[in-house]
Amino acid sequence: MIKGFDIDNRLITLADSVQKECGIQFEKLENNAESNQVKITAAFQKKRVSDAYFAETTGYGYSDRGRELLDEVYADIFSTEDAIVRESIASGTAAISLAMAANVRPGDEIIFANGMPYDTLRSTVGITKARGSLAEYGITHKIIETKDGIIDNAAVKSSLSKRTKMVFVQRSRGYSIKPPVSKEQFKTLSETVKGYDKNIILFVDNCYGEFVQEEEPTQWGMDMAAGSLIKNPGGGLCRSGGYIVGTKECIENASSRLYAPGLLKEVGATNNKRLMFQGLYMAPYTVKESLKGAVFTALLFEKLGFKSYPRYDEERKDIIQLVMFDKSEQLLQFCQGVQAGSPIDSHVIPYPWDMPGYDDKVVMAAGTFVQGASIEFSADAPLRKPYVAYMQGGLTYTQVKLGVLKACDIMIKKDMIHI
Repeated sequence: MIKGFDIDNRLITLADSVQKECGIQFEKLENNAESNQVKITAAFQKKRVSDAYFAETTGYGYSDRGRELLDEVYADIFSTEDAIVRESIASGTAAISLAMAANVRPGDEIIFANGMPYDTLRSTVGITKARGSLAEYGITHKIIETKDGIIDNAAVKSSLSKRTKMVFVQRSRGYSIKPPVSKEQFKTLSETVKGYDKNIILFVDNCYGEFVQEEEPTQWGMDMAAGSLIKNPGGGLCRSGGYIVGTKECIENASSRLYAPGLLKEVGATNNKRLMFQGLYMAPYTVKESLKGAVFTALLFEKLGFKSYPRYDEERKDIIQLVMFDKSEQLLQFCQGVQAGSPIDSHVIPYPWDMPGYDDKVVMAAGTFVQGASIEFSADAPLRKPYVAYMQGGLTYTQVKLGVLKACDIMIKKDMIHI
């Protein structure tokens, strides 16, 4: 029971009932977290990780065994040939852009297999005009829309040509209501593309999806995956960074572009290895806690008469929970309520703004210890129809529960929710 915070007693009673009803789903999430925790522990032990490898390096960062071990641990966990994990990769978009640009050449084509890519990636390929986009280098793209929210393999197959170098999949839903990509879709896509040309690179934006299930897309036929350390794999501890995992050739290409041709992964001073290792170790627990919060939110809003996706009892494929509102005022108030229930900057009121890389004004509620960390409790939304709040993360289940109840309580008092 949540006590204090001046929350309506009727809402607290409803929340207690919702929590009990979520019990079976919570147990499934616990089992998944345990499976991933065992996998990560085994990788740490296999690579003989020691605190001696957490020391900071300076200058060029030559002979940094800790940095090398971190790459090896990631490759082991994601079942890939190689990996590059660096705090100098500023975001998930930066990791994806790096991996993409490094593995295509002028005249090549990229196919987006499940619709329009996430807003911030559109500048990379030239959908949104931007200096340095791949379009400026003669790299083209095709966008294949999903069919009933599912990858249309027939359409993907018919779009393949000799110019196709990469087929890209966004695992999570991004700012859309289409469902995230399932294991079965990844496997079928791999069979389709590799059946046409085994040299085409299958690349997945893995943001928001790491450790949500027992396996990763690189175990389902994908050649390469990338994501952010201030999302799932950083466990809420990483201050910055991104990762790319994949085939040896894909990672060598990415490392050549990150620093300079010929240097590969031999350079790069690293100062937060302890947090990067520890965050990875904590990731399954943190992901599980955020998913429990998402399940609770889904059922709570269903009881309050709102649409919320996925439903509380559906299989989870990413950490994002959608809550749909009728009016922009409700959406904005929900995000402001989430901020008010956060441990950091609870006194701050978020408003929509022209955020770099986005086509619409975006409101972001993020009372986080690390700026913009999506594995911490946050809610954001572009101010466009349909009015959908994209909630994700949570270091603990209680943090999410409290924040959501605080948001609902404020909306009740402003006559936006009726109970």
